[in-house]
Amino acid sequence: MKIFNNASISKKYKYSSLAIGNFDGIHLGHQKVFKKAKNFAKKNKSKFGILTFSPLPKMFFNKRLKNYRLTSENQKLIIFKKYAVDFVVNIKFNKNFSRIKAESFIRNILYRKIKPKLIFVSDNFKFGNKRKGNLNLLKKFGTKYNYKLSKIKPFKYGKKIISSTRIRKFLESGNIDLANKLLSRTWFIDGIVIKGKRLGRKLGYRTCNINIKNYLLPKSGIYAVRVKIGNTQTVYNGVAYLGSRPTFKGKEIFLEINIFGIKKNLYRKRLRVFFLKFIRKDRKFENSVQLTRQMNKDVISAKKGLKTKLVL
Repeated sequence: MKIFNNASISKKYKYSSLAIGNFDGIHLGHQKVFKKAKNFAKKNKSKFGILTFSPLPKMFFNKRLKNYRLTSENQKLIIFKKYAVDFVVNIKFNKNFSRIKAESFIRNILYRKIKPKLIFVSDNFKFGNKRKGNLNLLKKFGTKYNYKLSKIKPFKYGKKIISSTRIRKFLESGNIDLANKLLSRTWFIDGIVIKGKRLGRKLGYRTCNINIKNYLLPKSGIYAVRVKIGNTQTVYNGVAYLGSRPTFKGKEIFLEINIFGIKKNLYRKRLRVFFLKFIRKDRKFENSVQLTRQMNKDVISAKKGLKTKLVL
């Protein structure tokens, strides 16, 4: 898979089948778009490409919006490979790009630089300065700029449209099962292990601490998780706590993971933490003794939750 960080792509990737969107989470609805675009490319012996944006436009316009992403920039590109994407145009979304008028985007970026044969977008796709561009505008200029437009009907689950917003709501309410169904994979967070206060070790549970940055924050509490360390393919079982440690009057939210069977120091290692089951919500305990008793119960509950299948 070839990655371009601007729209100036090489000749072999032009006249392609192109899917355009943010594709945060790469859920079942996105996958439907990819399948259609890939099939067209195969029939026409052309390339299948994705045009996406970094950072997400919503995060660019709202600097206070920190914990929002379902998938990190790097992981999004890795997941694209799973769907046999030939190339990705990852456009830097900045002030200058946000000022480009909708027709200029079609003419100067799509037509002059990428030259797609067929463009695939979702029903609610908006683009250009002040989001004035829409499906009707793309369709209007199709003949002039030599492309066809394919509008993909929304994919539904439980009679409701699948969207990144809907998945965020499921995660925020602790409904990991439904979020994972709509993603068609087990949702995960990846991050670098940082130094903590070693509270877990004092309580009898050695933990790895990850400071969550732009990822969406799921419901605070205890989760059954599986973990990958670095680039290894080995998968470990574990239990994770997401919260601010109210028992110890904490304020900042951390992800703490107790990996079963691992006693070595994982400081500065990159972990990928897969959320399988929500066990219980966060709560404040009167003292560390009560907390430890509950942690013992949490481990038992987590081991039951680990019967859930991990889908990569």
